[in-house]
Amino acid sequence: MAAIKEALLDTHALLWWLFDDPQLSKAARKVIANPDYRIWVSSASAWEISTKHRLGKLPQAGDVVKKFSDYIRKSGFEPLNLSTEHALLAGSLSGPHRDPFDRMLIAVCQIKKLPIITVDPVFKKYRVKVIW
Repeated sequence: MAAIKEALLDTHALLWWLFDDPQLSKAARKVIANPDYRIWVSSASAWEISTKHRLGKLPQAGDVVKKFSDYIRKSGFEPLNLSTEHALLAGSLSGPHRDPFDRMLIAVCQIKKLPIITVDPVFKKYRVKVIW
């Protein structure tokens, strides 16, 4: 039996999976659908989706905001709550990247030694393994 592998979903990858968006790469789809992978979704993604929905940047995500936990559970993903350790690392990361959501995901990946499923190249600058 194969060992369980793990990966964290970036917020865009999560939404593209939930909405069956063709922007999600074939490689990402393969990993997400693979039962040998434990796929984590950070509470930072819930924060990002609800914030962007409130600001009108994600109008299509209203149902996801209302039923976030249900969507995660039905997809077979694992929720990953943020800790003080994550917050402290995210706040202290060097570099010009200012997106607080990405900084939190970077911190989670560094602490938990998780690869991230994302199209965003900024994660590689922070020595995070990217699956795309």
